Amino acid sequence: RIGISCLSWRSAGPCPGPRQRPVALGLALLLGLLLLLAGAVPRPWAAPPRGARRDERYLARAEELTATDTEDSALNYGVVVDCGSSGSRVFVYFWPPHNGNPHDLLDIKQMRDRSSRPVVKKIKPGISVTAAAPEQATPYLRPLLRFAAAHVPAQKHKETPLYILCTAGMRLLPERQQAAILEDLVRNVPLEFDFLFSKSHAEVISGKQEGVYAWIGINFVLGRFDHEYEEDAMVTVALGDHRKSLVRKRTVGILDMGGASLQIAYEVPDSGAIPSPQQEEAAKSLLAEFNLGCDVQHTGHVYRVYVNTFLGFGGNFARQRYEELVLNQTYVHNRLHSQQTGLSPKMPFLDPCLPVGLEDTVMRDGQTLYVRGRGDWQACAKLLQPLLAGSNSSQDSLLGAYKAPIDFSNSEFYGFSEFFYCTEDVLRLGGQYSAPTFTSAAQEYCSQRWEVLTQRFRGGLYSAHADQHRLKYQCFKSAWMYQVLHEGFQFPLDYPSLRTAQLVYDREVQWTLGAILYKTRFLPLRDLRQESIRQAHASWLRLSFVYNHYLFFACILVVALAIVLYLLRLRRIHRRQLRAAQHALLWLDKVVVPLGQGNVP
Repeated sequence: RIGISCLSWRSAGPCPGPRQRPVALGLALLLGLLLLLAGAVPRPWAAPPRGARRDERYLARAEELTATDTEDSALNYGVVVDCGSSGSRVFVYFWPPHNGNPHDLLDIKQMRDRSSRPVVKKIKPGISVTAAAPEQATPYLRPLLRFAAAHVPAQKHKETPLYILCTAGMRLLPERQQAAILEDLVRNVPLEFDFLFSKSHAEVISGKQEGVYAWIGINFVLGRFDHEYEEDAMVTVALGDHRKSLVRKRTVGILDMGGASLQIAYEVPDSGAIPSPQQEEAAKSLLAEFNLGCDVQHTGHVYRVYVNTFLGFGGNFARQRYEELVLNQTYVHNRLHSQQTGLSPKMPFLDPCLPVGLEDTVMRDGQTLYVRGRGDWQACAKLLQPLLAGSNSSQDSLLGAYKAPIDFSNSEFYGFSEFFYCTEDVLRLGGQYSAPTFTSAAQEYCSQRWEVLTQRFRGGLYSAHADQHRLKYQCFKSAWMYQVLHEGFQFPLDYPSLRTAQLVYDREVQWTLGAILYKTRFLPLRDLRQESIRQAHASWLRLSFVYNHYLFFACILVVALAIVLYLLRLRRIHRRQLRAAQHALLWLDKVVVPLGQGNVP
């Protein structure tokens, strides 16, 4: 090592001599110590390998289906009550401490009991039945809250947030009755239960909020808020005034068709220009921008989502509107042409939206229309087009309503409820959606005679969820779904990225999951502060141990070098003294001795 050091020193002067080599050795050792110390200090920001993170994600999905370990004191809990129109349900969620990365969300999962079943309970009817007696609101929810309290560990009750969120049923009540019910809950629930509950935790949410929560829940379960996995599809998102943009994982949009309403929600990466000034106000009311992150300064979790709910466009309600349309048109046609179509079973109205040979009656306002199916899917789809316009109001029209632009070349959608039932229960095409395949299967089903379809049903050829109602209206609903998707929302016929589903990773995803994710988005700040204190203390101990460990050896090295240098100096001093003594002796021999010889007699 010293030889190498000498080579590097030759340009500056001669190689250090033997007396300087201990100093060079000390400097080399100090340099090696510094390099070792730099390599020994851990780097907390270093990310684990991408493959390891992916394995952790799949393992976490499997663990979500196992019983929750209530003995783990580190777990946190949350309770959400969904007060719907037909009933109320309570969901219990849990999550471990935050991982310390301010860019990550809480890892919230639905709690499972000892039998690995989801902790959820439902009661009927809806909370709106207490409108006349709001003091009964707390007794109404008592069974649900007791159920949740029994599953959440008692020592965790005081730190477990409780959210009571009311939807469609409460929205139909006058505001005075809504306020009275919520006031009773805020006043009396804390008297019986120790959950973390305040006035802001009980509210009537809008359809827009419900849609946003559903969108959050689906994307969270699919892992679209985790920006670590680069193998997934990406999208460029414009932030604020378009001067900033970021590339992150692409989220999925959702399509949900119930019995009475239709809802769509999807991210709008680029706010863009609103097509017309007339739609500007509508666009503002349909776009929601929010930050799911715990730090408002970080824009990695800022999302701009378009949400719209179309009342009357659900499968069952659309069928009612269709029957009213057919009845009115038939009666007008009969009066103009003096015909008797549909007025008796012998002269029924031939309905293209019912299977061949199926007989039915439509009754509205004392009028009766006799119908018989003729199973013409194409004619049915054409007959349904006027229903997309809804009423004269643009807000009730699927065609006239403002819809934020969709980049069909870089987007993905999931279809739930009727989108799944239409494709899976009878046609067995659930999953990846293909318009040509779906159209062909729907046409084939509609063209079958009713007797053949019922025989297939009794033979078990259809899904276990299929029933007589599904068989009867499958032709109509498949045509309605097609029209809504391709005519109403303008999805291309060759769009490849739509999946119809009921479960995501073998579990049903509720909007309540998105609600608690949004409501608890700032809780990581508490964990981050506590974690920062613990990490600072632990890091200080760890680093102080590392530094003290090497500092100890450095001190020994310095002391050893000092001793060596001191000894070398003593040796030089000793040699100098010896030479001085020798010179003195020589001087005495040359000077003193001759003088002595000169005095001898």
